[in-house]
Amino acid sequence: MKIIIDEKDVEVFAGDTILTAAKRAGIYIPTLCHNEAFDGQGRCRLCLVEVDNQGMKKVVTACTYPVVKEITVKTSTPQIIKMRKNVIMLLYKRASGSKLMQDMFREYGCEDNQLQENPEEKCILCNLCVLACEKMGSSAISLIMRGTDKKVATPYNEAAEECIGCGACAEVCPTDAIELVEKVGTRTIWNKQFKLVNCQRCGTPFATEEQLAFIQAKGKDNEMLSYCENCRRKMTAEKIQSFNYKITFVSF
Repeated sequence: MKIIIDEKDVEVFAGDTILTAAKRAGIYIPTLCHNEAFDGQGRCRLCLVEVDNQGMKKVVTACTYPVVKEITVKTSTPQIIKMRKNVIMLLYKRASGSKLMQDMFREYGCEDNQLQENPEEKCILCNLCVLACEKMGSSAISLIMRGTDKKVATPYNEAAEECIGCGACAEVCPTDAIELVEKVGTRTIWNKQFKLVNCQRCGTPFATEEQLAFIQAKGKDNEMLSYCENCRRKMTAEKIQSFNYKITFVSF
């Protein structure tokens, strides 16, 4: 099946959203709350597009809208651009301490208003950190409170027993709102300090003791647990190279 996005024919496969199809076709749609590791959320509303279904037009979030029939999509109509600017302005006002939001505010030419800025805040409540923590299996953080008091936190803002210090939440955060500090073999995140384990090959601190114990309990590849990601890739490449050499040698 094909749809039209910005006057371009785009091939669509089963299960595709508009955003997925657009990305595959090299068509840019801005997002903040989307990550390929998770399903679309539609929280930030930045990926709004206009869908024309046989003359019936409506505005939808590209990351959550499933393509089930032939439609025409426009990603940058005057209405859509205006709505995106309003979204960015509101997110900037909430998290004006974020360099990303500062840059987007200027890039989109947003106009200032009387809403109060929050220079101490970087979080836009995209929820990606919570999803990452859930996917790891820890669920140490969550969205709490309501309205303007809503935030991401551990229970009672105290060190959570479930937190393994993996840093997945900080890695997916688009605005660098989660503070992760590493000093002399320790990592501090969410008011909890962890001891880092050194890679047995290169000596680089790469994971917390709790993180490795958690992975081991899940029955993962214990043989590679003592090595950092870079060394694991190198070791895998070396094994493949050695295997290919043996095959070449035998063929002669």
